[in-house]
Amino acid sequence: MFIDGWQRRHASVAFAVAVGRKFVDDRAGGFAALIAYYAFFSIFPLLLALTSVLGFVLQGDEQLQKDIVDSVFAELPVVGPEIRDSIGRLDGSGPALVIGLGLALWAGLGVMLALSRALDRVWGVPRVRRRGFVAARARGLLLLVAIGITLIASSVATGVAVAGQLESRLGSVLTVALSVGVDAVVITLVFLLGTSRRVRLADVLPGVLLGTGGLLLLQTLGAVYVQATIQRASATYGLFAAVIGLLSWLLLTAQLLLIAAEVNAVRADRLWPRSLGGALTEADERALERAAAMAQVDARQRIAVTFDEP
Repeated sequence: MFIDGWQRRHASVAFAVAVGRKFVDDRAGGFAALIAYYAFFSIFPLLLALTSVLGFVLQGDEQLQKDIVDSVFAELPVVGPEIRDSIGRLDGSGPALVIGLGLALWAGLGVMLALSRALDRVWGVPRVRRRGFVAARARGLLLLVAIGITLIASSVATGVAVAGQLESRLGSVLTVALSVGVDAVVITLVFLLGTSRRVRLADVLPGVLLGTGGLLLLQTLGAVYVQATIQRASATYGLFAAVIGLLSWLLLTAQLLLIAAEVNAVRADRLWPRSLGGALTEADERALERAAAMAQVDARQRIAVTFDEP
């Protein structure tokens, strides 16, 4: 095939084709939907807990409360401005804090487990070498706590900075810079700690850069979506549009992260160029061997893969 031969001769095109093929072969779209599902249910309990904590800690400083809330909800795409505008005075509530943390922990752990299963598949980790029930949840909880601390520290730092005597333009630049930096740290943590395979920082760096730039673009598009669609909608339709918009944004974010992970795996294991229907390449054979090896469920099991001569 002319197209197959052409893409094999052009490294950048062959790499993109290999990433796309691996994304489909790994059924990453299904994992992305599961990640988005748990992420959606984790957002609102987490915001409930956050507002309660701010009510306790900053009870006597309403201006600092407002600045921090503005910085936090600015990071929440699509529905962030709507929720922020509906919040009045922040009051600490013990039951709200307990319920919010409990539900957020359950849903957040679901996100981490779904991410871990997806990354194990992306990196071709055999089932026998993946973390067990307890180890997977312990690592997911550790990753969840690390990400939570990073996000909270960033939100508080941004709120304090904006609350200072900074010019509006400088404050905006600082907010964007902190947002990009936090996104990069979070994605790095996910890629390094999420998979059962031991990977190096150099292995995940291309995906981190791709994911960080993509998230910045998605956050911008989310803000544009709000201004162009939701604000012109009726009260009832606007609510549905906000929910659908948030779910869509979360799904796109999950797909972006998994595409970035596929970029890391294809690059690290040299899984390109791939065939589009012609003779199998060495990368095809490696990919097929990895796919078969993932079915290993016992250390005593042996899986052999052979290929017919062309």
